[in-house]
Amino acid sequence: MIFMITLRQLICAWLLSWAGAVTAGGLPAPVAQALKAAEIPRSAVAVVVQAVDSRRPQWAMNADKAMNPASTMKLLTTFAALDLLGPAYTWQTQAFVNGSLENGVLKGALFLQGGGDPKLTYDHFARWLREMRQRGLREIRGDLVLDRHVFALEASDARQFDHETMRPYNVLPDALLLNFNAISVQLLPHAAQSPRLSIEPALGNLDLVNQLRSDDHAECGDWREGLRSDVFTSGAVDRLVLGGAYPLACGEQRWDIAFPDHSHFVLGVFRSLWAELGGSFSGSVREGDVPPDARLFAVWPSPTLGEIVRDMNKYSNNVMARQIFLTLGVEAGHRPARPEDGAAAIQAWLTRRGLKMPELVLENGAGLSRQERISAASLGRLLQAAWHSAVMPEFMASLPIAGSDGTMKKRVQGQGVAGQAHIKTGTLDGVKSMAGYVLDQHGRRWVVVCLVNHPRAALAGPAMDALLQAVWEHGG
Repeated sequence: MIFMITLRQLICAWLLSWAGAVTAGGLPAPVAQALKAAEIPRSAVAVVVQAVDSRRPQWAMNADKAMNPASTMKLLTTFAALDLLGPAYTWQTQAFVNGSLENGVLKGALFLQGGGDPKLTYDHFARWLREMRQRGLREIRGDLVLDRHVFALEASDARQFDHETMRPYNVLPDALLLNFNAISVQLLPHAAQSPRLSIEPALGNLDLVNQLRSDDHAECGDWREGLRSDVFTSGAVDRLVLGGAYPLACGEQRWDIAFPDHSHFVLGVFRSLWAELGGSFSGSVREGDVPPDARLFAVWPSPTLGEIVRDMNKYSNNVMARQIFLTLGVEAGHRPARPEDGAAAIQAWLTRRGLKMPELVLENGAGLSRQERISAASLGRLLQAAWHSAVMPEFMASLPIAGSDGTMKKRVQGQGVAGQAHIKTGTLDGVKSMAGYVLDQHGRRWVVVCLVNHPRAALAGPAMDALLQAVWEHGG
């Protein structure tokens, strides 16, 4: 009897402690306080917390409201791709020769046919060209022809989206996407002179104009805001003009810059690498389909989908998500694939899986959108379905670990939930979001979703971190 009374008292004490941590509105007190401090009303916040082994949410707020999810929409693209294509799926980029190839001399064109590889990096491309040299190709007396037609080419909407046309997150998908269509400029500060620059990849058709100036008085802060980049094209040559003031207090930094023209970018990287490998190329670049009589010369396989989604979600890479989104359209039988084909493939997959999302609006599958919509409840059901699926290990491993890596590396450090949550984040102007899994201190795992759509959404980070900590401490 004494034992039973003691056990009952312990249970009551635990329930009272949890009740004290939760406000009357259903939010843990630290979360509610953080939202109040940020001046974000509860009407702008949607939350779902549900055990992975439960059929209903433990608690929810505005769960069925259609919200802009920002990059948490990548969770839908990821699960659909892993489930439909399989974690071992790979893309192929193929090289064809059209003309005579004798004694290492190609008297004709070299065709590069893109298959939509989301991770054809500079290093991978260099290894592939080295393989072509080892196969005997030395001199190309024709053009470099790019077959980019497995995806329909999209018109850039960056000017309408945020006017940042040369930011890498705005790069458009492309069947022959090379190095995310971006260069990395290493800024090496030099007192009283312009910062020295180191560029990778080197472009054989690039004229670099360094108009940067060093500032030895300014604090570092958001140094990118003080810099500008412009590209001017003249024939086959691109002129990149870099300007603005760079604070010496920032030390060495990397500045990633996207190029507006995919074909010129591929040509520049190819020229530089081919010369470095001892090859000769006298032609230019153009676009076209591989002719029927062209001969397959070399194939470059991508990393597996399981590897690629890890890079995509850990660092929230938009163009990788868009490549995968379009690939779903290709595999559904659409060539060239358009965004609406990827959206239709995902909608059909949701129907087959019995996942109803009547509010869902898909534009590009990356969350880099003003139109995309989903509810916290739908994201919660998606995460539950992924947890119980055969691809759960690959899906979960792709998510940033709270306080450890990716976009969550600097969050919740020093708190109990650090290292105990796999969380995908999202950020746009007026949008902040997170969705994923938390393992509480009692060993039970929870689905956690929080979406904020409000002009002050950027200030919602502390509330979201408090939510993760509360779930870790108390479960649902």
